[in-house]
Amino acid sequence: MIRVGVVGHQGYGGLSEVLATLHRLAPSLDLQLSYEDELLPLAAHGAARMVAGDVDAMLTLGGDGTLLRAARLVGERAVPVLGINLGRLGFLTCCPASQFDEAMHRLASGDYVVEARMTLDARVTDAGGSERQRWRALNDVVLHKGGFARVVAVRIEADGETVGHFSADGVVIATPTGSTAYNLSAGGPVVVPTLETILLTPVSAHTLALRPLVLPATSRVTLRGNNGPDELLITVDGQVGCTFGAGDTLVIGRSIAPVSIVRFPETSFFSTMREKLHWGGLLDRDEPNRC
Repeated sequence: MIRVGVVGHQGYGGLSEVLATLHRLAPSLDLQLSYEDELLPLAAHGAARMVAGDVDAMLTLGGDGTLLRAARLVGERAVPVLGINLGRLGFLTCCPASQFDEAMHRLASGDYVVEARMTLDARVTDAGGSERQRWRALNDVVLHKGGFARVVAVRIEADGETVGHFSADGVVIATPTGSTAYNLSAGGPVVVPTLETILLTPVSAHTLALRPLVLPATSRVTLRGNNGPDELLITVDGQVGCTFGAGDTLVIGRSIAPVSIVRFPETSFFSTMREKLHWGGLLDRDEPNRC
């Protein structure tokens, strides 16, 4: 019996049909299902409420954001997370909804690979040194200006040494898994997700001398506000966060607990890049010439 916790996003079409298929398949695959609270009204009558600490695997139905949310729910437990993409991009997910039946059979039989993806620990302390907030990030931690037309002025240190004084619209501190998320949009490097590094990428830097930086995974990155606006925002994996005010300090380092992402053996990082992001950008040689 495999205890599977189910997390889903109700904003995606087809969710009800996938849940009905899951309910039909579960007995024959020896799966014991439980659901996050938001999914209980859509699940079969008498469905069990999920307790994240009591599952052997997590199934996410939605997009990358749904998978990121499930990763927070499992905490530091090495629980494999299988993502089913109900949207368009789904870079972190394992397969599309059209392959759902096959994916569940492969999950039940153990026909999959688990990749341990590095995560970041981030904490905010106030001027007195008291911890205000703490998170674990699979993709990134972003310090930004919110919706205001102003510049983020921040001093950044790595292991106690000043890296520089950043003047930009924001700063992205990303994992290799997050290198294809906001980091990529901000002009940061693409990194194979099984490597362990910390990426430091300015967003719309206000100087030509400021470029993305790749740091060792062992680095401890510290951000402190300079002479800028009184209050900024911290966003973790695009979903949670807090304000960042004068005197606050943001400290980020590698977490001891990776997230276990499920993929199937025939897929790879570069095949996903080619499919999802059209990596390479060259027309097929057999296609007719186009202007």
